[in-house]
Amino acid sequence: MKYPLYMLAGALLIAFLLAGCSMKSEEKAISEANAAAEHVFHNETETDTNYKIDNNSIYIPAHLEVESSDDSNIILVNGSQTYIVFNNPIEAPVSELNYNAATTEDALVLESFADADKFGYIRILPDEGEGYEMQIGAGGAKITTFTSKGKMAEDAEELMKLAKSIVNQD
Repeated sequence: MKYPLYMLAGALLIAFLLAGCSMKSEEKAISEANAAAEHVFHNETETDTNYKIDNNSIYIPAHLEVESSDDSNIILVNGSQTYIVFNNPIEAPVSELNYNAATTEDALVLESFADADKFGYIRILPDEGEGYEMQIGAGGAKITTFTSKGKMAEDAEELMKLAKSIVNQD
């Protein structure tokens, strides 16, 4: 009877170690999110827009639903995740206004990206639970959502794509 008990304990130990090895560290998740946002920012491929906001348009992926919108704000949802899109069309694509407003000592990352035509950034803050507040901006556009370690890079890529789709029209 002792032999099966040792096997069970050994199997549980191996499962625990494998689960621990596969979990992504916060540092790695943040680094991957930063790299994803920067990659999309510098990618020259234009994204076709499919939703009108004020005198601008935005690309909204099919899996996101528009919950509400007005002249400069859109609330998007995907299940329980909410995305808040803000656009200030008066700001130029190279504007650093939202980046400067996003500056805080609590940020786990606040990284900016620039080229001759536009300015963008990513900011990640810890939230009160186990998640993270992510804000990505380009020019006068900024998008905020709450995300998890596991979804951080995917959300960073998507948010930068959304923000760039607004800014690239100017």
